[in-house]
Amino acid sequence: MGDKEATDRAFAQADVVSSLKLHYPRSHPSPIENCGAVADFNNATGKLTVYMTTQAPHIVRAAVALIAELPEHLIRIISPDIGGGFGNKVPVYPGYVCAILSSILTAKPVKWIEDKSGNLSSTGFGRDMYLDSEMALRKDGKILAVRFKATTDQGAFFADAQPSKFKIGLVHSAFACYDVPTGHITAQGAYTNKAPGGVAYRCSFRVTEAMFFQERMMQAAAVDLGMDQAEFRRRNLVRDDFPHRTPFGFLTDSGQYLKCLQIGLDAIGYDTFEQEKEEARRRGRLLGIGISTMTEPLGAGNSREYDILGIKMFDAAELRVHPTGKAVLKIGAQTQGQGHETTFAQIVTHELGIPALDIVVEHGDTDHTPFGMGTYASRSTPVAGAATAMVARKIRAKARKLAAHLLEVSEEDVEWELGRFYVRGAEDRGVTIQECAMAAYSNMPDGMEPGLENNAYYDPPNLTWPFACYIAKVEVDPETGVWDVLRFVAVDDCGVRINPMIVEGQIMGGLTEAYAMSNMQFQTYDADGNLVGANYMDYLLPTAWETPGFELYEVVTPSPHHPIGAKGVGECAAVGGPAAYVNAVIDAISGSGVRNIDMPLLPDRVWEALHTGDDVSGAPPFRTA
Repeated sequence: MGDKEATDRAFAQADVVSSLKLHYPRSHPSPIENCGAVADFNNATGKLTVYMTTQAPHIVRAAVALIAELPEHLIRIISPDIGGGFGNKVPVYPGYVCAILSSILTAKPVKWIEDKSGNLSSTGFGRDMYLDSEMALRKDGKILAVRFKATTDQGAFFADAQPSKFKIGLVHSAFACYDVPTGHITAQGAYTNKAPGGVAYRCSFRVTEAMFFQERMMQAAAVDLGMDQAEFRRRNLVRDDFPHRTPFGFLTDSGQYLKCLQIGLDAIGYDTFEQEKEEARRRGRLLGIGISTMTEPLGAGNSREYDILGIKMFDAAELRVHPTGKAVLKIGAQTQGQGHETTFAQIVTHELGIPALDIVVEHGDTDHTPFGMGTYASRSTPVAGAATAMVARKIRAKARKLAAHLLEVSEEDVEWELGRFYVRGAEDRGVTIQECAMAAYSNMPDGMEPGLENNAYYDPPNLTWPFACYIAKVEVDPETGVWDVLRFVAVDDCGVRINPMIVEGQIMGGLTEAYAMSNMQFQTYDADGNLVGANYMDYLLPTAWETPGFELYEVVTPSPHHPIGAKGVGECAAVGGPAAYVNAVIDAISGSGVRNIDMPLLPDRVWEALHTGDDVSGAPPFRTA
């Protein structure tokens, strides 16, 4: 992918060529609740009802219809509130299929459920990608071109529902926030006898790997140039000339990249850090700062390019306002703890003025919700949230006609303020949205269809592109290799924030996952093919004790093509965070000459790097002796 000839020319003209080899280890999403299903086929009615832990109930229904040869109107998939997903519950696992077919054959309810070890060892994994990269540089710090080869270990088969055209995912989203003239990517995957891989673990299909590779390459290039890592980014970040075409063909929408970087640098005290670092070194302490600046594509939509099983990746919402002004919103997205019930109700409130407490949000039942592609790739707000805004606007348009009828004026003379219509020039003459709702069932004008309800299917014109700057400050103990996070600053520009508390919770959760991946989560295979990390004594999840504190800042740059300007944020921190932690540790031990330690940066790996001066690979098989 990319322009090979232009990239080769740029490398021939480069003053400096920086190279780096990395491995992003296999990781597991580790939801609190395991995968499970209860299938119940009713012989009398011919209807199949399946309760299951899925992030995409409507897509599962389509898949079941194809496999079981049942018509979709006789299949009901119910996915109630589930205890986390993180991409792990997008695939259709063999256990689901066995339970469904067994129920059809026996006409009895059949249950399948994992235990924790089964979930860790056999359900879909993320990551497990190798990178061999190069960057062509001018001596003044300008990036001329990038090229890299990505190699993935897919496991026994492909686990998740990747967009049909992108079997390598969206790894070509790398360097979208930098003004890079050209680039070239080659990619290949291998099927192995490991558990199935490819799950988009809290990311948009390989974007996490892309951003980690990108930001590790940026730090290595800055070192090779002898340039400050923040200044190197500053010279190459895209300025305010949007939309911006990336070196691999994406079109980013908006952003204030330099502003985010500067806010982060000021917050961490970057200007005085080198002095602090040198003073600490004289006392035998090793301090380091790591930076990660990234933009990622969210939404997993637009029907020109994206589909799953041939079905275009739109999403839908239905809104019904009852006579008393209370409302029911039904969405195609599926919640796993993201707070959809709050966020989507607030979108309706923003558009119609109906109090959020008067709105019920329903999801996860294919008999009672509109067709949608589910929740993953941070597509809830960018796609389903947009559908919600659009259907609310359809409701408001009909309510305006009702208001004109009630106020006995022409529709052109009716003005709107949140929750209320009024007559232009006579603001004291008005009706509330609740009065319009009652009129829709009791006093509609001649020729108007009764009721106040509608639906919307939203096909996004483009992906949304939030930006983030993450900066970690760490201390490494040279005697043990243990490293601690002293401070972590996060600056996120996710467009318009619907509910700031939920946004902050998503960021903190993502940064915690990023910390776990960089520091402790270790899942690999030994030379005999045994899984190392098949239980939670070996595959460590951070508790409140280990998790560092986070200092959060915000910049708001609305997406120009989203109905309310929102971009999404649920995955940004998990995507961009790991590189900040790793870059900080590498910066702390910079005097050793070490360029890379593969994640997780376990104490023995850091100690080995410090005392040998060699890079430390984490690629399997794991050394047991």
